[in-house]
Amino acid sequence: MPEFDWRAVGADGRTTSGRQDAASPEQVVLQLRQRGLVPVAVNAAAAGGGRGGSAAAAAPAGAVAPAAPRLSFGQRRGVTRADVLALTNELAIMLRAGLPLAYALRVLVDMNAKPAVQALLQQVLDDVKGGAPLSRALARHAALFGDFHVQMVRAGEAAGQLPATLERLAEHLARAAALRESVMSALTYPAILLGVALLSLVGMIGFVVPQFEKLFADMGEALPLATRAVLALSHHARDWGVAWLAALLAAGLAFSAWRRSPAGQLRWQQMLLRLPLLGPLLHSMHLGLFARTLGTLAGSGVPLLSALDIAVDTVASLPLRQALRGILMPVKSGTRLAQAMADTRQFEPLAVNLVRVGEETGRLGPMLLEYARVADRRVESGIKRALALLEPLLIVVLGVVIAGIIVSILLGILSVNEIAA
Repeated sequence: MPEFDWRAVGADGRTTSGRQDAASPEQVVLQLRQRGLVPVAVNAAAAGGGRGGSAAAAAPAGAVAPAAPRLSFGQRRGVTRADVLALTNELAIMLRAGLPLAYALRVLVDMNAKPAVQALLQQVLDDVKGGAPLSRALARHAALFGDFHVQMVRAGEAAGQLPATLERLAEHLARAAALRESVMSALTYPAILLGVALLSLVGMIGFVVPQFEKLFADMGEALPLATRAVLALSHHARDWGVAWLAALLAAGLAFSAWRRSPAGQLRWQQMLLRLPLLGPLLHSMHLGLFARTLGTLAGSGVPLLSALDIAVDTVASLPLRQALRGILMPVKSGTRLAQAMADTRQFEPLAVNLVRVGEETGRLGPMLLEYARVADRRVESGIKRALALLEPLLIVVLGVVIAGIIVSILLGILSVNEIAA
């Protein structure tokens, strides 16, 4: 059985290390957690090395990780959403185990192998050691964490429940990431199918049809109309294909520039929300994200107006964001949240009623999270239904187009045989 060198942090904040026989690194991690230890590093033991002979195991318990370099623009771009989720989850585990905040951050710097993340953590650690609260240290990197993350941490600090707040925050980030991943994975197969369809069409028009031109060269008007149309299309594609490709590329670049402009972005998102199948799915997805953000913030003790302001800003759709901003002023004037949401005409009765029950029972956060779960399930089932229609539709269209080309060529061949006879 292979051996693994491990290093972990105990509930007293001390680092311990050792070597253990196990079938896999995951089994070592599980055994360490059963002993009440927080794993920091698990590596395959070096061949011929004595117990505890690895560099990681030999590190002194109080050793301070070397200072990471300052976070440059390129390194900042190297920190992903997955990194932020992992850091939040690991920090929550260490704080729950009783480690001091500065020591937990130092352990995270030491155990992370990604230079960009290491530099970010070192800056946060330096700010915390300088006396700044964690929320202020994270606020310096608002482009990476965002107002939602910072406000959640600030609320946890004010309530003295930072570990529980970080766990709730990690759960929120994980659910949002899972929703994005499910949408992207669901769209992968139709995108591949569409690409194959276009390549097949280009191959038929550009390479297969020209092979029959010599056969039909002297037929003229005697060829069937369908065959002449396919040959003309093939000629046009070969003569003007590069020009059409350049025109499509220029149109795509112009459209991309227009879509990035404020007016174009607003207009494009309005068009998306009006689409028959996609529009309701996008609407539910954005409202679910709004409800989850607002429910998580409200459940963590963030004031309602601040939570509303942050939750509205998390909505990526500009038309919906403008409509949801209409909630802020009525709530600030004393109107109940459920009534303000109903007045926007963006929320279904289920959402309004759940919020009304939450306000009356003092469980606004859980009710908003319940609606977010309903919206997420609706989006996932809607995507499955849409794909169940889209995939056969793409296959049928591709089959009809290619079959039409083949039939046109066969009609031309039959005409040649009739003339020859």
